[in-house]
Amino acid sequence: MLEVRRIQTCYGNIQALKDVSLEIFEGEIIALIGANGAGKTTTLMSVCGLTPPRSGDVLFEGQSILGLAPERLVAKGIVQVPEGRRIFPNMTVLENLEMGAYLRQDKAGINQDLDYVMKIFPILAQRRTQVGGTLSGGEQQMLAISRALMARPRLLLLDEPSLGLAPLVIKQIFDIIRKINQENKTTVFLVEQNANQALKLAHRGYVMENGRITLTDTAANLLDNEQVRKAYLGL
Repeated sequence: MLEVRRIQTCYGNIQALKDVSLEIFEGEIIALIGANGAGKTTTLMSVCGLTPPRSGDVLFEGQSILGLAPERLVAKGIVQVPEGRRIFPNMTVLENLEMGAYLRQDKAGINQDLDYVMKIFPILAQRRTQVGGTLSGGEQQMLAISRALMARPRLLLLDEPSLGLAPLVIKQIFDIIRKINQENKTTVFLVEQNANQALKLAHRGYVMENGRITLTDTAANLLDNEQVRKAYLGL
């Protein structure tokens, strides 16, 4: 579904990504793990074109998507939940969710999806008229994921969904990500510093160090890998 081919991305004279290649097949949950500053978020930003690569290519279903405007990517089914949630703090929960469907015209389908996200995150139904900026961090993350689901993504990009959240909320968020993948057949590309949780959720994983992919394997094998256990799992 998604193929990243030897991309190199720079911030000025600083090279953040060095020949990064990876592939994601339809229906998978893929985890990209690594230390803070390894280049994980830059990889997502390069896929979305927000930080365009200087070389290499990014293909979605065999077609290059480099240079496409964000709304074109959403129309293709590529939707990102950014690090830090980035909800609209002065808009209500319902208005945030409606913004996720801004490209859609199918009112019946939009209402159906509103019912769905409020079913998987019942707290959002209770808070539907509440201003987004007054929600807790966990509730804001639920809102950010739900807003993305309102675009009916085929490929969901998640950037550090566990960041700053309590362990119980993290478990709830990751359970929902698994549910979205299984029930909706949504492919998930998960960038996550919490390597243990990410690899328990994913089918396959990539390890990134200093802007390079250094290891790739099934998630189960990475969990058992001595190098990964020492470096990222604290074992």
